[in-house]
Amino acid sequence: MIAADAPVLDGVHHVKLPVSDLERTRSWYASRLGYVPLIEFTKGGRMTGITMRHPNGGPMIGFVLDPDLAGRASGFDYFSIGVRNKADLEDLAGRLAQLGEDNAGVHFATIGWILPGTHDPDGHEVRFYTNDHHTQPPVGDLPLVVDDPIGTETERERAHRSQASQES
Repeated sequence: MIAADAPVLDGVHHVKLPVSDLERTRSWYASRLGYVPLIEFTKGGRMTGITMRHPNGGPMIGFVLDPDLAGRASGFDYFSIGVRNKADLEDLAGRLAQLGEDNAGVHFATIGWILPGTHDPDGHEVRFYTNDHHTQPPVGDLPLVVDDPIGTETERERAHRSQASQES
């Protein structure tokens, strides 16, 4: 399929995660990231899911009560939440640390900066990635190929810093 034949899409509408305790999840996402409830789903008078929205532009996140699936899905990073720039990402890392949440700190990543290592109450890794880039994504049909992304980031960061200092 070529771009002219591609359907029109408009970003990610929402993501959905299985959880073992809806109230604990609601509280964590509200207190750590500022999410607020948008929709509650019930069946037979019992809450089975919630969708939360973010007041400052984050993606909607849905949570469905499924303790078995939540346990099996624990540890995986299903998505990265966009943050404007590196300074905002560093502020978020500080906020999470103040709230007692582990994180791996802000790191140079493929095209922007990443804050990995935060886990919600069910162990899903919640990652944050800047929408501001230090390296422009490729234009056209050829993808950027990154061999050994973890191993090469230090080298790429050094080259980026060197190029930035030469341009100054």
